[in-house]
Amino acid sequence: MARYRGPVCRLCRREGTKLFLKGERCYTEKCAIEKRNFVPGQHGRDRRGKVSNYGLQLREKQKLRRIYGLLEVQLRNIYEKSKHTKGVTGMNMLSFMERRLDSIVYRLGIASSRPQARQIVRHGHIAVNGKRVNIPSYTVKPGDEVAVREGSAKHPTILSNLEVSASRPMVSWLDFDRDALKGKVAGEPKREELVQIQLNEQLVVELCSK
Repeated sequence: MARYRGPVCRLCRREGTKLFLKGERCYTEKCAIEKRNFVPGQHGRDRRGKVSNYGLQLREKQKLRRIYGLLEVQLRNIYEKSKHTKGVTGMNMLSFMERRLDSIVYRLGIASSRPQARQIVRHGHIAVNGKRVNIPSYTVKPGDEVAVREGSAKHPTILSNLEVSASRPMVSWLDFDRDALKGKVAGEPKREELVQIQLNEQLVVELCSK
């Protein structure tokens, strides 16, 4: 499956905001946004001009795709599913993305970033309701239990991530037992808690609906 393999800090600079793709680096002064907050490229500092409504919608869509590491077809499928789900379509989209297994692993602090969470899931370190799941896009439902598998409980990367993330607050829709390395989805994601995701999801909905 195709995926972006280039320098991810360029993606943050292109969108003009932190996408939190580099783990702990994003929280330090080494973050590209802190040092070079302008569009990458030879003329990045000089780019000016009014952005059209379509341009705004496109940038929000690209930002959303890059935060969650989605292909275009995956985003479209989530939009179609969200459109036919009760509630606000934009929030439904964010809910489906937040309940992807790789995003849950990231939110629990088992991984330092969503790209790393995707790798941890792919390598078979995670179980859902006691069964090994290695599909990052697997949708976790309220009431499901997500745990580090017994054979991976002492994996140095996972232990290091848990130690670093221990001081950060957990979102209200997740419960996590750090000793047992088990988490549970207690409810639906809440928009007010997604403070890292600085985008207008309604613009994404407007673009996808065309």
